[in-house]
Amino acid sequence: MTARSLTRVRALLLGLGGIVLVGVAWDLYASFGPDAGVQLGGVLVLPRASATAMPSVGSMFGRLLDPVASGPGSPLLLTAVIQASLVTLGVAALGWVVGIVVGLALALLMQRFRTAESALLPWVILSQTVPLIALAPLVAGLISTARVGGQAPPLWVSVAIIASYLSFFPVSVGALRGLESPERAHVDLLRAYAVGWWPTIVRLRFPASVPYLLSSLRLAAANSVVGAVVAEVAIGMDGGIGRMMLSYAQSSSGDPAKAFGPIFGAIAVGLVSAGVVALLGAALGRYRRAEATA
Repeated sequence: MTARSLTRVRALLLGLGGIVLVGVAWDLYASFGPDAGVQLGGVLVLPRASATAMPSVGSMFGRLLDPVASGPGSPLLLTAVIQASLVTLGVAALGWVVGIVVGLALALLMQRFRTAESALLPWVILSQTVPLIALAPLVAGLISTARVGGQAPPLWVSVAIIASYLSFFPVSVGALRGLESPERAHVDLLRAYAVGWWPTIVRLRFPASVPYLLSSLRLAAANSVVGAVVAEVAIGMDGGIGRMMLSYAQSSSGDPAKAFGPIFGAIAVGLVSAGVVALLGAALGRYRRAEATA
């Protein structure tokens, strides 16, 4: 087994060990912690440890194999969570792709024209200061006024746009940093051979930006999932994991373990998104000398 394989196995084992430790710590606190929680100076610093507030890990996973409701024909909670997760994953993936396209276009524009960088980069950064919970209804309202074939676009279009709004920022900043990363001597060499701007981008700047892009794409994938879940809650889109999370939380007092089903689904969506970026990084391994941060 190579050193790289050993490193990957070690990272996998450490990740699994961390998950197990979190589960053990959860059950220990749920079993022995105070029902009213821990307060310091009248401020609650540790949550309540009652069965309603903190069901055991076993009961949460066991609830996934029970029907959603007691009525006949009700699907398993696991089935419902998977279906909702796939809806959110599809919308988040669309927002991720749109965010990548927009982010790369902005990075290319800012790299090509310094005036564009000075004019656009502050606005790109400022765009991320707007609270998403306030932006989502505004975007949904604007999209609902559009007409395609005489009909308003479905709600998932608004969710995808909001997901792309969060994902374009790390791509634009990371791509710009990567496009500007080649050494000056390499750029001057291509310029001496009268190589144009676009061939220089393709042959030098894009390959050099891969280490920066991979970390940016991973962050963009996580942001798109967060944006999709929050947007589903904010604009009331049914069928996704965000709306299911809100709906199940409202009935958590009578069935506390049920509310954690969509939370596990959201975690799974995030892991799948990160896995896609990891596969992309493996495909670009020849350019991935050392992953860098933007």
